[in-house]
Amino acid sequence: MINGVRILLVEDHTVVRSSLGMLLKSHGGEIVGEASDGKGAISKALELRPDIILMDLSLPDVDGIEATRQIYNAWPDAKILALTMHSEDVYLVPFLEAGGAGYVRKSAADRDVLDAIKTVMAGESFISPLGLETLLRQHRASAADRAQPPGPEVLSDRERLVLEKTVRGYTSREIGEQLNISPRTVDTYRTRVMVKLGLSSRHELVEYALRHHIIR
Repeated sequence: MINGVRILLVEDHTVVRSSLGMLLKSHGGEIVGEASDGKGAISKALELRPDIILMDLSLPDVDGIEATRQIYNAWPDAKILALTMHSEDVYLVPFLEAGGAGYVRKSAADRDVLDAIKTVMAGESFISPLGLETLLRQHRASAADRAQPPGPEVLSDRERLVLEKTVRGYTSREIGEQLNISPRTVDTYRTRVMVKLGLSSRHELVEYALRHHIIR
C-alpha cells in the first residue's frame, strides 16, 4: 500500500492517466494533480509540491526530461519517477542526470510502479530490471579504468544489508521475508549494489564483502 502518498500524474494520454490514477488510488495513493504537458507539469509540481511526480517523457511543448530538469533545479527535494515506453538505452541516463529518481516502463507499470513509489519514498532510486542491466553494462565497461571498486560507504543501509545477506547465501525470497519487501525489490537492490561497485557476479560480491570486512 502507498497510503497517503501525494502524487502528481503527468501523462498526455487521458486513458492512460485515468487508468494509472485508478491503480494508485486503489492502493491508497492520493492524486493531488494531473498535467498533460511539460509546462503544466512544471507549474503544478512547484505549486503542489507532491510527494511523488509520475512523469511521462513524451510530452507536448516541454519534454519529460527537460521538465524534470527544471523541476529539480527549482526544487531539489522533488522525487520524480519516469513512466515511459522509451528504451532505457537512450533515455535512462539523461533522465537520471536531469534529477530523476526512478525509471519504470509502462509495459510493467501494474507490476513495478507501486514498488517504485515505495522505494523512492524511502529515499532510494528505482530503476526497472532492463534499466539496471543498461547501467551495469556501462559500469562494467568503465570498471577496467578503475584500479579498485569504491568503498562500501557509497551504499545505502538497505543496499549494504542486501549485500551482506546475499553473500551469506540467503535467496531473494528469504531476504524479502526478512526485510518485508518483495523478492523482485531484493533483486533490484542487489543489481544496484553491483552497479555502484562495478561488480558483475556473486563471486565478486563475496570477495568484496570479505575484503571490506562486511562479512568475516
